[in-house]
Amino acid sequence: MSRLRAAAARGMRERRGNGSATPNGENGRNGSKKGNRNRVSVREGAPAPPHSLHLFHDPVEIDALRDRLLAWLQLNRMLTDGRMQHWHLCTDPSVLPAVWVSEVMLQQTQVATVIDYYNRWMQKWPTLQALAAASLEEVNELWAGLGYYSRGKRLQEAARKVVSELAGRMPRTAEDLQKLLPGVGRYTAGAIASISFGQATGVVDGNVIRVLCRLRCIGADSSSPAVTDCLWDMANTLVDRSRPGDFNQALMELGATVCTPKSPLCKECPVKEHCHAWHRVEKELVSASQKLFGKTTVVPDVEDCGTGGCPLCLPTAEPWDSSLGVTNFPRKAAKKQPRAEQTATCVLERRGHLGASEYLIVQRPSSGTGPGLLAGLWEFPSLPLAPGLKEKQQKELLADHLQAWIKQPVQTQSLCFIGEVVHIFSHIHQTYVVYSLCLDGDVALDAASSPSRWVTQEEFCASAVSTAMKKVLKAWETQRGVQSGRAKGSKRKRESKLGAAGSNPTGTQLSLRTFLQAQTPP
Repeated sequence: MSRLRAAAARGMRERRGNGSATPNGENGRNGSKKGNRNRVSVREGAPAPPHSLHLFHDPVEIDALRDRLLAWLQLNRMLTDGRMQHWHLCTDPSVLPAVWVSEVMLQQTQVATVIDYYNRWMQKWPTLQALAAASLEEVNELWAGLGYYSRGKRLQEAARKVVSELAGRMPRTAEDLQKLLPGVGRYTAGAIASISFGQATGVVDGNVIRVLCRLRCIGADSSSPAVTDCLWDMANTLVDRSRPGDFNQALMELGATVCTPKSPLCKECPVKEHCHAWHRVEKELVSASQKLFGKTTVVPDVEDCGTGGCPLCLPTAEPWDSSLGVTNFPRKAAKKQPRAEQTATCVLERRGHLGASEYLIVQRPSSGTGPGLLAGLWEFPSLPLAPGLKEKQQKELLADHLQAWIKQPVQTQSLCFIGEVVHIFSHIHQTYVVYSLCLDGDVALDAASSPSRWVTQEEFCASAVSTAMKKVLKAWETQRGVQSGRAKGSKRKRESKLGAAGSNPTGTQLSLRTFLQAQTPP
């Protein structure tokens, strides 16, 4: 069962990584590209061209790999679902392609998280026209909690462009999808074009990268331009011309369920006979067993093509590690550490007309100069902090910021420190320094400022707020519960002391003066 079908049907796996897709139309018979490796001209001083070890150039092998992978997909679907269930080609130009929605949601997000969002999205906006007519507020509210919020905004922007500028008809090729629709990258374009419209074009995502790198022992940094270009060429070469959507789903599913990052199930792999990394492992096992009987066999370095300066081989400084097996591939560059940022935020509370607590939330800019992270979402009043500020300085800045919203003085001593909430974005390690402030009576908001409103807790949870802000509210509720518990405990303790003071072990009647004195706290 493919990752794409899983998002609609009951996703059972996790997708890692993200990529993009490229248009087809460059490939010749059996997927071999015109201008093959044999025609590559090598300039003096240029890197050596990839060795045949790293390529698919045999039409017979390509056909065999396609057949085995598609047969595995069909069997896997039947065993998993009990029936053949898959995406259908999109024939109605007004229908919102399900593949498009699922692929955008699945970028950097687990299938288990996406399924509920996907179902609610498709129920609310089944057509391009319905999505185009929705407000950004509605889109953000449904997307809230899914992360990477610009994805939902760009999905709607693309739908509006299709309706208003393209006569309501989706582009049908990967090239046009990527060129005409905002937020549609190379991978998403290829997935939509091949699965929804039947174009014979490849896809490369994190799962496909892993499969292809192991099939052809590509050990260079998989994010480098040379490796990226090679993988896209390879994907376009391999894609089945009659069933491109099924083939691409099979390749992604193979990487997600069999050719996994750790502990891959090589014995269950339908294309292991085409895998150079697997052959390397098998030859090493044979060599090890022969050594037990006193035989010596030279194991060829099949992971090394023997071409000096090959841009696709394992780096010399990090050669093949027998203990890793096929997981020697792919190699990735070290991730860049997220930058640390600190933000002061205040849970500003008032009593509503019915006595229920209400909280002030403000909307982040959704357009204009640098809307930045979480654009268009609602949050508690917040402002970024410079490094190294003391609590007194933080309170002073926050008090000025709050005064701009509520148009009344805010005393720094009235701000109660709650604690720190850490939230990790893809590129930011964000620490929210949380304060609270309870206001008396009705408070008018500055209409000239950005959009702001008072909401109940229920309304807060239903609004387009980020997961980080929900963490902030939870931290405030936890602290309030602790303080409430302390107050109750202190009251019980005082009552216990009062009871002891009012007791009379002698049994004599106490005077009213003595009773009142016992009730007076020290």
